Amino acid sequence: MKKILIPIAIIAVIGFLVYSKAVGVYNTFVQTEETINGQWAEVETQYQRRADLIPNLVNTVKGYADFEQETLTNVIEARSKATSINLEADDLSPENIAKFQDAQDQLSGSLSRLLVAVERYPDLKANQNFLELQAQLEGTENRIAVARRNFNQSVQSYNSNLRTFPNNMFAGWYGFETKGYFEASAGSENAPTVEF
Repeated sequence: MKKILIPIAIIAVIGFLVYSKAVGVYNTFVQTEETINGQWAEVETQYQRRADLIPNLVNTVKGYADFEQETLTNVIEARSKATSINLEADDLSPENIAKFQDAQDQLSGSLSRLLVAVERYPDLKANQNFLELQAQLEGTENRIAVARRNFNQSVQSYNSNLRTFPNNMFAGWYGFETKGYFEASAGSENAPTVEF
């Protein structure tokens, strides 16, 4: 009888240890995935803040009758496109993040062109409403950069944990997959040319 109980006890102990490890790994994945979801929500919040500021900026600039209408139209269209892309936290594949980022980059480019065009309008540059909106946009761009960095750090931690042994075995069993990162925009490694 003792010969049968010892192997059963050993199997039970091993089973309990594997089960405990599996539960621990699963809970860790869930917790880190929720951190990513929270970080993603912060990224979306900052992009939404920027999108909400743009109509005020456009309306302030519209007050100057001789301002380039095409530039304003491009900003409005880019904002519309950027806000039409909704990316859910459980769909953060590298491809989906790239699409989201492309739309945001187009909006950033349109805003940059708008701010460059403003340089030719000294009255507009001195307008207090415009200056306040410009400062808010600058602050928002900084917040976006911080939110993206925090998101990427959360993804890095999650992906590292997911890919280490034996977690990678449990991740496959539970259906956890790596998440995508925000990456630098194409051409961002080149310094912009400033001409006066």
